[in-house]
Amino acid sequence: MSEAKAILKNNIWENNPILIQILGICSTLAVTNLLTNTLIMTIGVTFVTALSSFTISIIKKMIPRKVRMIVQTLVIAFYVIIVDILLKAYAPEISKNLGPYVGLIITNCIIMGRAEAFAQSNPPLISFWDGFTSGLGYMSVLMLLAFVRELLGFGTLFGFRVMPMEFTNGGYNWTIMVMAPSAFFLVGILLWIAKETMLKQETGGDK
Repeated sequence: MSEAKAILKNNIWENNPILIQILGICSTLAVTNLLTNTLIMTIGVTFVTALSSFTISIIKKMIPRKVRMIVQTLVIAFYVIIVDILLKAYAPEISKNLGPYVGLIITNCIIMGRAEAFAQSNPPLISFWDGFTSGLGYMSVLMLLAFVRELLGFGTLFGFRVMPMEFTNGGYNWTIMVMAPSAFFLVGILLWIAKETMLKQETGGDK
C-alpha cells in the first residue's frame, strides 16, 4: 500500500481524530445540530489543517525548537483568520450561526496535533495530505452526527423538509437532538460501534 493510501486509511478510519484520538470534541458537540453549519465548519477545519501542516513543513528547519509551538500557533491563526474573513464576506448568516466557533478553530487539537506529530518531521506535500485527510476524518464523523440530529430534531436535511409537517407540529420530533447532550450520546454510540468493528476486524470475528 502506498504511503498516501496508508495515511488516508489511517486518518479516516484506523486513527480517526474523533473516534480514536478523541480530539475536536468541543466543536463536535456545538455545531452538529444542522448539516449546513457542520459542512462549513468542517471544510474550514480541513482547509486550516491541510495548509498549516503544509506551511509548517516548509519552514520547520528555520524554526528554533524552543519556539516552534508559538510559530505553529501563528501559522494556524493566519489560516483561521482567512476562513473567518471569507465566511463573513460570502456567508454572513452561517458565520453568525457559527459565532465564536470559527475563531476557536485555532484551539482545535487536531490541527496542532498534526502539525507537531507529522508536519514537523515530514516533507510538505505528504504533510498537506496528512492534514487534508485528518480533516476528512473529522468531517465524516461530524456530518454523520449532524445528519441524525437535524433529521430527528428538525425533520429536515440541509434545511429542506424531508419529514411530514406533523413530525414537528405534532411534537413527534426529538427536541433533545437540537441540544448539545444528544451529541454526547451519539458520539458515545459511534465510539462503541467503531471500537467493536475494529476489534472484530483484528480478531477475524472470534471475539
